[in-house]
Formats: sequence, structure tokens, C-alpha cells
Amino acid sequence: MHICTFAGHSFVFSATAEKRLKDEIEAFLSDTSEAIFYVGGRGEFDGLAASAVRSAKVAHRDKKIELYLIEPYLHSGLNRDKEFNEQMYDGIIIPQELMGVHPKAAIQKRNRWMVDQSDLLISYVYRDYGGAYETLKYARRKEDIRIVNLAEEPTP
Repeated sequence: MHICTFAGHSFVFSATAEKRLKDEIEAFLSDTSEAIFYVGGRGEFDGLAASAVRSAKVAHRDKKIELYLIEPYLHSGLNRDKEFNEQMYDGIIIPQELMGVHPKAAIQKRNRWMVDQSDLLISYVYRDYGGAYETLKYARRKEDIRIVNLAEEPTP
């Protein structure tokens, strides 16, 4: 089982990011018959990532592909949006390690948890500040994860 996670700024300004995102997901799926994808569910990039994974699930019915929303803490929106979330995701995970973490620190810890579980990080980071940047920086310190930043020009 291979795991891919996503990290990106809230807004996507690239006309090619969505196609490159889909291409990276396809490349990731070419190496496995079972894959798990983690998404944080906040911002435009997370929405594009979740949509691309759902499209891949339809295109690859022969593979076991699962998409999970990873939440940093319990909140009322989980109950309010329960029906929507059940249609969009295979499940919602609140990592045990985040129980009791202050909400202001929980998103960064959730992002690190997602990176720690993953074989691949597909990111869309175009500035050197913010939560997505901190997540990319954290992933770059690890040796056991491949990183693709869609905001950078592809190497030939």
C-alpha cells in the first residue's frame, strides 16, 4: 500500500497545476494496485487534489484507491457536513496523536502527521511562508518521502 498526501496554498494561480496534479497522481498509481490519499480539505489546492483523486478512482476501478480527509481536531462541521463528507471521502481521520493538542498548533501537527505516513508529497507551494510552506520544509528534512512541488517548473 502506498500513501500520497497533499499540501498547498489556499489559492492556485497556475493554469497548468491541475493537469500536472492529475499527471502526478497517474504516475503514482502506475506503480501500485492499492493507494491511499490524504487531503486536509482546506483551500483551493486541497479541493483540486481531492477532485483529481476521485477522478482517478473512476478511471482505475481495477485498483483499490482510498481518499481520506484528515482533520486536526473534532469540530461541529463534521456533523453538519456528514452527508457531504461521506459522499466525497472514504473516511475521516483525526490522528490519535493530535488529541489534546491546542487548535492553533493542531493543523501544523496534522500536516506533519500526514507527511510522516506518506511515500509521496504533492505540493503547490509558491511562497516562503504559511502552513503549506512549513509542511514542504518539514518534508524536505525527511529522507523517506518523494516530493513534487507543482509550483516549480518541471525539470526536463
